[in-house]
Amino acid sequence: MKIDGVFAGGGVRAFAFIGATQVLEERGFSFARLSGTSAGALFSALLKAGYTSHEINDLMNELNVAEFMDGRKTLLPFKWMKWIQLYFNLGMYKGDKLEQWISEKLEKKGVKTFADLPEGSLKIIASDLTKGRILVLPDDLPTYGLIPEKFSVARAVRMSSSIPYFFEPVKVYDPSGRKSYIVDGGVLSNFPLWVFMRELNQKLPRPVLGFRLTPNVNEIPPNEIHNAIDMFQSLFETMRKAHDVRYIIEEHAKNIVFIPVEDVKATDFDLSEEKKEALILLGRERTEKFLKKWVY
Repeated sequence: MKIDGVFAGGGVRAFAFIGATQVLEERGFSFARLSGTSAGALFSALLKAGYTSHEINDLMNELNVAEFMDGRKTLLPFKWMKWIQLYFNLGMYKGDKLEQWISEKLEKKGVKTFADLPEGSLKIIASDLTKGRILVLPDDLPTYGLIPEKFSVARAVRMSSSIPYFFEPVKVYDPSGRKSYIVDGGVLSNFPLWVFMRELNQKLPRPVLGFRLTPNVNEIPPNEIHNAIDMFQSLFETMRKAHDVRYIIEEHAKNIVFIPVEDVKATDFDLSEEKKEALILLGRERTEKFLKKWVY
């Protein structure tokens, strides 16, 4: 059965998506269209390129995240001076190695640009900090004078995965020459369910199934605010989630697999094999439980 899929951002916690898609494949589901943010964008791109969940598992297991930490060479004598580089480059690592790895994996399946995929089948979310807007790639590329069909899918995923201050932003110029800084899509929309469900009462061509690495919205504990730092963190989280939460109403929540990953941070890049397997198992269990009651 054909469905559309939406995968949230979540860094290394996205191992849970492997278990979720394993179950879908076993039940005969396949994706017509996919959308995702950050790690969800990478997962969506690999699936759309033709990778199976088991192949993605192999890719993730062979991955050495340390290889992506491609800092710029410097003649500055003291380690603390790296913060000077961060100040000017806006990120500790260039992100070129990450993009190269994604490009190599996609090219093995014959995917370089969006022209190599069915039109409209992949929607990647990024954030334009300069213009203060959410970007849907490749749809919004013409506003920068770029041709969607010629744009690299790996580049789009790298833009969506540019964790602020960790990776340098991607610079994009519009036709007038004005520069925009593009960063992680999770800054403005970590769970882009709205991409396929923009109109509440529209007739959808097929069921849309979302995968979110948090408990159900009603089960998320309230923010604890005891001081100014707590308030800043809560302020940022509220702003980041506000756009997405409006779509996770009861009408849409019935189409979302909530995978409550609570003991793993998005940036736990040295995740043990045991925790990886636990995340995959959690993804399987939550998806199997969800499908038992899903009406589509």
